[in-house]
Amino acid sequence: MEIYKGRSNPDRRIKNNTGNKLGRTLLVAGGVTGVLALLAFIGYFFYLLGTLPKVDRLADYRPPIVSQVFGEDGNLVGEFYLERRTVVPVDKVPKKLIEAFVAAEDSNFYQHKGIDYLGIIRAAFKNLISMRKKEGASTITQQVAKSMLLTPEKKFSRKLKEAILAKRMEERLSKDEILYIYLNQIYLGAGSYGVQLAAETYFAKNVESLNLAEMAMLAGLPKAPNTYSPIKHLEKAKERQSYVLERMVKEGYITQAEADHAKNTPIVVRSLKKVNSEQSAYFLEQVRIQLEEKYGEDRLYKEGLRIYTTMNAEMQKAAYEGVVNGLKALDKRQGFRGPVKYLAESEVGEFCKHVEDSIDSAALKQGATFQGVVTAVNSAKGDVTVRVGDRTGILNRKNMAWAGKVTLLDTYGKPEGAKGKALPLGSVIEVSVVTPDVNKSGALFALDQEPEAQAALFAMDPKTGGVRAMVGGYDFKKSQFNRAMQAKRNPGSAFKPIIYAAAVDKGMTPATIIDDAPVEYDSGREKSWKPKNYDNIYRGAVTMREALTNSINVVSIKILESTGVNTAIEYAKKLGITSPLANNLTLALGSSSLTPMELTSAYAVFASGGYKVTPYFITKVVDSKGKVLEEIAPPALPVFSAATSAVTLSMDEERNAPAAGTTLTAVPAISPETSYIMTNLMESVVSSGTGQRARALGRPVAGKTGTTNDMKDAWFIGYVPQLVAGVWVGYDQERSLGAGGSGGQAAAPIWTEFMQRSLGGMPVQNFPVPANVTFALINPRTGRLAKEGSEGSVTECFITGTEPTTYDGDAVKTGSDE
Repeated sequence: MEIYKGRSNPDRRIKNNTGNKLGRTLLVAGGVTGVLALLAFIGYFFYLLGTLPKVDRLADYRPPIVSQVFGEDGNLVGEFYLERRTVVPVDKVPKKLIEAFVAAEDSNFYQHKGIDYLGIIRAAFKNLISMRKKEGASTITQQVAKSMLLTPEKKFSRKLKEAILAKRMEERLSKDEILYIYLNQIYLGAGSYGVQLAAETYFAKNVESLNLAEMAMLAGLPKAPNTYSPIKHLEKAKERQSYVLERMVKEGYITQAEADHAKNTPIVVRSLKKVNSEQSAYFLEQVRIQLEEKYGEDRLYKEGLRIYTTMNAEMQKAAYEGVVNGLKALDKRQGFRGPVKYLAESEVGEFCKHVEDSIDSAALKQGATFQGVVTAVNSAKGDVTVRVGDRTGILNRKNMAWAGKVTLLDTYGKPEGAKGKALPLGSVIEVSVVTPDVNKSGALFALDQEPEAQAALFAMDPKTGGVRAMVGGYDFKKSQFNRAMQAKRNPGSAFKPIIYAAAVDKGMTPATIIDDAPVEYDSGREKSWKPKNYDNIYRGAVTMREALTNSINVVSIKILESTGVNTAIEYAKKLGITSPLANNLTLALGSSSLTPMELTSAYAVFASGGYKVTPYFITKVVDSKGKVLEEIAPPALPVFSAATSAVTLSMDEERNAPAAGTTLTAVPAISPETSYIMTNLMESVVSSGTGQRARALGRPVAGKTGTTNDMKDAWFIGYVPQLVAGVWVGYDQERSLGAGGSGGQAAAPIWTEFMQRSLGGMPVQNFPVPANVTFALINPRTGRLAKEGSEGSVTECFITGTEPTTYDGDAVKTGSDE
């Protein structure tokens, strides 16, 4: 064996050299990689610097603010916005409110320069201990940077940008300027941006009036506005409030005694009267369309315009609720269609969570309608337990009586052959709140059903054209099609007053006798046209008044034939009808399609004493600095003196006189005498004819019903001296309205409910009688004069000079007698 002394093992030397070379190579490679990574990061950093938005524009902070819409009385009726916000100067924000936000969101705000490094370490340590993200470390400055200058995606690049911008903001803006932006920009839940609107939304106060308890509750919202909402989750909101108060104590902003007092201060959640955009959605949409077309989207949604309209808020509410109530009543007469859908037991929770998110009140409001799920049945009592979101209540047999016999099933799944008359577990049904819930349970519900039919209501001041209320359908969220202005439907007998008015101008009178007997017209086809009366009854000789009162079809056709179709069409145009009209005798039966606004505007001519006015919605638009952008004054109101028939002018100068702008005009369309004759005739329709439901108003009312073939369309147009309104009811895809679908049954109740509520504060007025209108006692069976005390005689109105001159029994003069 050979032994080498004093020399290394050659194999080991080779291995060591190889290892050293590998180590050096890896070290060099690592160093190069690190340098390259550093250079890449530096390059990326400088690249980001070049792509960052400019901080300088924050010095002139102008966030999008709400454009407000006001009704005729000056009250807020609607809003247009991208973000619902009211800007408040930082010097008007209470010091304690600022301290509450600082304590809760960024305790080192006044010490750091945009980034709180100690806060980052503290948050990381707490998150590491809890093994989840429990606390963030973004400063108020970083939150402003993210909100104002960056997109909200969760990426490293965005966080890096946020940090850089925060540093820049601190260099260019004062702490107060950053707070001003933060307090006005931050989202605080319930659709509210900024502390001022949040104070209004949750406590019906301005920020200056908040107490410490309320301040702390607002300051607790940024972490999770929905979770800590005092409207939805008051107990969680109080827990968060307590946290904020303790942070304020720790930071030395308040004493422990002050914190304890605030914790024990009762929280009263009370919003300022919230604008109900649902009930005025169609009206506001029309206003929005006009303004956006004229001023553009940015100005409308971001620049805080003040828009004054003709809407009467109480009338608008009455119109919306009248349409909803009327459609539900009509729908229930057609019967219960069964559950909206059927859920498996495993699907109930997810469905209810979705409903819960849509409820924005601590308790279910009386009269509100929701989709609920049947979760239990009590067959013995005939009750079912219904879950609405996270609330529960009872639907008893009495409150679903309209649906008839309904079978309750203690099983999940759609029953076989039930034909909609069964309620198994998991049934999704519409319910309305009869008695609100207490602590999320114990509500009393009534079975409801979303109507399939639609309706429209259009109401205006007949003397100025100001639109007071408009509803274009049952639910704007589901259908933005405005049936009041866009749906052209056959008016049926509601068109007859236009035919009769043309006849009056041609010399006919309310006492003119027409033979109500079957008639046949050659239609030019194999079959002739044999028009029929609605009730298939023929009355023989009747007056024009009786014909309109009872909406007699055959007589109306004969009146049109006597007047001339072309004459009637031209007359309709004078009243403001612009839609094409059928140039044949079917026009007397309302065979030509019109919009509710169009027909209601035509009736307004009768109500105004013969003047045509243009419906309008906007009276004034003012920008955020108070500059009037446009102003529209209604026409000077034409008034006919009953003594002289002379035209005088009157105007509510305070309301109507513009500083500068456009004055609308009232165009003479027909004579005041003809308009009064028609009004008087339509008063008979209400007092003793097809429109008797309107008698419930207990004041002089004129109006006319309309029902088309197979009851596909139901109408009622009517008016008092101060207000004219029209109602249409029907299906979008034309089909019969079924039982109770006539104009008097489907449309008149909606009209009557609306007018009863709208006229409550208005004085009772008679329709003014022009001096050239004469009243005479006549025999309605002959149309001739009657002597005082004659049996069956009635007082009739005439344009002076057209009244009858002979009595019953007088000899009739002929050519041979002369």
